[in-house]
Amino acid sequence: MKNSKKIIITGGGTGGHIFPAIEIALALKQHDASIDFLFVGSLGKIEMKKVPNYGFKIIGLWIQGIHRKSLLKNILFPIKLLISLIHSLIIILIYKPNVVIGTGGYASGPVIFIASILKIPTYIQEQNSVPGITNQILSKRANKIFVAYDKMDVFFEKNKIIVTGNPVRKSLSNKNITLHKSRSFFKLKSELFTILVVGGSLGAKPINNVILELLKMKKVDLLPKKRLQLIWQTGPDHYSEILNKLNTEIDVASSMFCNISVHEFIDAMDLAYKAADVVISRAGAIAIAEICYLKKASVLIPSPFVADDHQKKNAQYLMNQNASIVINNDGLVDGNRLIKEIQNLQDNLNLISELGTNAHNLFLYNSSDLISRFIINQHFNDDQ
Repeated sequence: MKNSKKIIITGGGTGGHIFPAIEIALALKQHDASIDFLFVGSLGKIEMKKVPNYGFKIIGLWIQGIHRKSLLKNILFPIKLLISLIHSLIIILIYKPNVVIGTGGYASGPVIFIASILKIPTYIQEQNSVPGITNQILSKRANKIFVAYDKMDVFFEKNKIIVTGNPVRKSLSNKNITLHKSRSFFKLKSELFTILVVGGSLGAKPINNVILELLKMKKVDLLPKKRLQLIWQTGPDHYSEILNKLNTEIDVASSMFCNISVHEFIDAMDLAYKAADVVISRAGAIAIAEICYLKKASVLIPSPFVADDHQKKNAQYLMNQNASIVINNDGLVDGNRLIKEIQNLQDNLNLISELGTNAHNLFLYNSSDLISRFIINQHFNDDQ
């Protein structure tokens, strides 16, 4: 009887951590259907809903990140960390995984740490050009680190680094979806210039605020001849407030956007990306990977609220390669600058094509396959 094949995949908190985890699991499952998976995430976070949708089991830890701007919010952090470490130990002892893979997020730290102490092979998938302090610490205990960017030996031991790119959802590229079908899905017109706004899976208040600002501007002052339409993912925390403002404070008919499709969260991202001429987005690593994979022109607005300012560095990497337009969010997002960039892109379709092509050429897009082949060859190759 063959030994069981078990893998724990841990990560989450945001889509940027959980969607790579799911893609890695799907690729591993495709290579070896006999592998059993257990996901470990954070209670109350997006992974607790998304992972079961793909048929995988998940357990949630009572864990949080460190709030850098509020000491009060960190009062429970030591207790939660201790409990999460104990919970991780119990999970690992009961499940007995052959391998543990971490994709970042609150839950990843305790699980990877405990697994490494128990001498279980551990792997980290680092999405960003500048890793957070947790992954830098955990990397010293990991067997290998899968990275997307070059020159990561500044942060990690060189002999542990494997450049794979970031896992992207291949389902986002669906050749059977037409532009007409995708825009019809969002009740938009096929012929009009369309912008997709995403602030990450949780939303981004500064981006939402600048879009509201644009909606309050009159079209005659901005785009008197050309009209725009908008697909807008607000995030769960801002959705109700934005809907209320659209219904009570904003005259959409007189705005620069003639059609608006507003969503708390968009599951049909393949249709959203297909419908979009331009994407306005935060500069999280997975958002960037998806935009680049799909050859989309983008206006990136990096979050200033992340560790080590890594989103700004992610965005700068693209801007330096003429692969994106970047507007900083050091204070309020500059609405006038955003309008000018939108107008420029709308008037210059060659620039849209150039930005998309340059972006696509920056990364590898078979990351989940490379990672899964490596894991299987190292730990589940029956010929070994």
